[in-house]
Amino acid sequence: MALSKISPTTTKAWQNLREHFSEMKNLKMTDLFAHDRSRADTFSIEWDDFFVDFSKNRITEETLDLLLKLAEETKLQAAIESQFSGKIINETEGRAVLHTALRAPETATVLVDGVNIIPEIYQAKKQIQSFTNQVINGEVTGFMGKPFTDVVNIGIGGSDLGPAMVVEALQFYKNQLTTHFVSNVDGDHVNEVIKKLNPETTLFVIVSKSFTTQETLSNANTIRDWFLRHAPEEAIAKHFVAVSTNSNRVQDFGIHPDNIFPMWDWVGGRFSLWSAVGLSISLSVGFDNFDELLQGAHKMDDHFKTAPFKKNIPVVLALISIWYNNFFDTESEAVIPYTQYLNQFTTYLQQGAMESNGKSVDRNGASVNYQTGTVIWGEPGTNSQHAFLQLIHQGTKLIPADFIGFAESLHGNKDHQDKLISNFIAQTEALMNGKTESDVLAEFEKQGKPLENIQSLVPFKVFEGNNPSNTIFIKKLTPESLGKLIALYEHKIFVQGIIWNIYSYDQFGVELGKQLATNILQDIKNNTFANHDASTAKILKYYLKK
Repeated sequence: MALSKISPTTTKAWQNLREHFSEMKNLKMTDLFAHDRSRADTFSIEWDDFFVDFSKNRITEETLDLLLKLAEETKLQAAIESQFSGKIINETEGRAVLHTALRAPETATVLVDGVNIIPEIYQAKKQIQSFTNQVINGEVTGFMGKPFTDVVNIGIGGSDLGPAMVVEALQFYKNQLTTHFVSNVDGDHVNEVIKKLNPETTLFVIVSKSFTTQETLSNANTIRDWFLRHAPEEAIAKHFVAVSTNSNRVQDFGIHPDNIFPMWDWVGGRFSLWSAVGLSISLSVGFDNFDELLQGAHKMDDHFKTAPFKKNIPVVLALISIWYNNFFDTESEAVIPYTQYLNQFTTYLQQGAMESNGKSVDRNGASVNYQTGTVIWGEPGTNSQHAFLQLIHQGTKLIPADFIGFAESLHGNKDHQDKLISNFIAQTEALMNGKTESDVLAEFEKQGKPLENIQSLVPFKVFEGNNPSNTIFIKKLTPESLGKLIALYEHKIFVQGIIWNIYSYDQFGVELGKQLATNILQDIKNNTFANHDASTAKILKYYLKK
């Protein structure tokens, strides 16, 4: 058995946390700071170019100790060792979970079915490196002999969200190639991309493990038909490459065997950007930057494997999340990066966290009687300050938030950066401290407004505060630091799944809608309405009347 199957609610730590919560639920963070001058030192971690402050949380040292005991009782350390060693921790699908191996050094040994997989990983990396360099240097060209100017990644889910997020995050490092992403089966989406392209100078990367995914193949075939209106069929081999395991289908499409990049069962889609699924990343920013991304992730892997849990960034952030989710009954977490480059980061995390830990059955096959996955949402600051942060400040819901910032700007505009970081820091201070009635009155008095004129406004300007947040402050957005950040959240997801006693690496909930969509598509083609509930049949009839 690769993973223990211990319900967290049966542990002594869980019972102690319940009792502790009754003492903590109304505690004010401002009081905690007032009584402990070293609190910010106690509840922060400095590691490499990361500074993580988690002192603005409704926790004490006792809280953290109890959470660490929960991790101990649910056998987290053994689970970490099982994952990294290649044991089958995705038991429902009979697979190891080894995205970490994709960024391991060439000297490492990771066994799957008794075979070291590191050599084949590095063989694939050399294929990515060679192809990337040839395209960027103009050695590989289109059917008219022209260098490529555009790359289109065709995939969905993990074959799109990860690469799309990273390409946008690393725009500062991009080369002459312009990268586009087509994912949605919405025909308007693919046609809006096509109209920007020159078929003579566009390279298409189709990412599909089975090469049968409906959305991906629909888009690939639409693009293929468009391409063949401008080029002979033999030109397909020069303009299309694939990341897939189904070489027969790929070659039937017209793609040359040398341009097929591998995928492996031991890498889940939402954790696959580190593999050849990240080919579009390598093409966009160059292989060296892609490799630095992997090296950064590996550094976080080492930190996660070796750091004591009390100073282990992914473990601490996961435990704090569990504290709010399972004891304060919060339902969501906001992730707010203070850089426009991470515009798609939260969208990417939504799949990573919600597809992984959105489970209601534990590893014993029993229904859980406690909360599991949290809803992840957010967008970059300072935009968010003029949108949803109002609800966090003065709404009725408790919403923990991660604030992610970078000390150095990439373009070096100090005035902008100072303003950005002042907002980044101020928001966590405001969320914790709030604004009391006396603060409001003092503010009005400073403005010279008579008390009788403004008394009725006071309740509307009071902020209760005591809203928790974590600050993740990183020196600079580089490929390496981005790799660390992504890996941090991957490991946080893993820790939560282990403690919640669920399988984080299957996603059977994704399948039902896809199966029903296949049936409904046949109904649309046949103009039939059989075997549906009254609501679904009525919606289908409405569509067919168009």
